[in-house]
Amino acid sequence: MFRFSVFAVLAAMLIAMALSSHAAEQGVAKVPAALNFKMDSLDGKEIDLSQYQGKVVLVVNVASKCGFTPQYEQLQAIYQKYGPKGFVVLGFPCNQFKAQEPGTAKEIKEFCRINYGVTFPLFAKIEVNGDGACPLYKHLTSMDTKPKGPGKIDWSLEKFLIGRNGQVVARFAPKTKPDAPEVIKVIEAELAKK
Repeated sequence: MFRFSVFAVLAAMLIAMALSSHAAEQGVAKVPAALNFKMDSLDGKEIDLSQYQGKVVLVVNVASKCGFTPQYEQLQAIYQKYGPKGFVVLGFPCNQFKAQEPGTAKEIKEFCRINYGVTFPLFAKIEVNGDGACPLYKHLTSMDTKPKGPGKIDWSLEKFLIGRNGQVVARFAPKTKPDAPEVIKVIEAELAKK
């Protein structure tokens, strides 16, 4: 019985290795963990984040009634400037910080369009901390990413930068503006990678 169990385990391992090798030969790429999520857009459509694989992605939890809300202006500006080079901003409204994002999806969309001309993708309202945190943010906050490191989201407009390879390469505090030199330096460095 023991020999049969060992044989079965070895056979399963060989089959798994063969399938993995075959997938690699066929050019089947594994989606990096940071982009291996499906999220609902602000319009209620399911979006597979793997569609952003190969781009440089800035993930930001946003709010309409926060002291940092004017950062929407810089987010839109860098999206317009670097978008043609393979950069995208993904905004995730969150109402966990003193209820600073109380609006409905329609209200959030209109607020962003009218006040800041936002054209980058916005997603349905989510939670970023605690038991109700969405899987994407559970993953992002578990990463030991510089300069902040792992841990909960401190406030609205905390930023995670994902490189072209799908790895989280930087995490910036809410008070760090999207067009701050330290943010732009990392964005440009990641865009330069092919």
